[in-house]
Amino acid sequence: MTSKEELRSVASEIPLFNNIEQKETFLFVIGALFSRVISLKKAAEIMEIEPDVFLQLLDLMGLEFSYLTEQDIAIEKDW
Repeated sequence: MTSKEELRSVASEIPLFNNIEQKETFLFVIGALFSRVISLKKAAEIMEIEPDVFLQLLDLMGLEFSYLTEQDIAIEKDW
């Protein structure tokens, strides 16, 4: 398990937010989103930003997010 000090160290490197709590929340939300525990809408709600803005943040960070499952993506590519 990652210690709180390690998490704060990683979070402090994220230049997108002003305080450490926002950075920690962002890391948590990213993990939950990509694990499909929460939706994009819920992730944006937790971060208190609009879903399209949250999606733009992910894009700016080079994180690809899709509503499709990996199987759906494969089907789309072969279409």
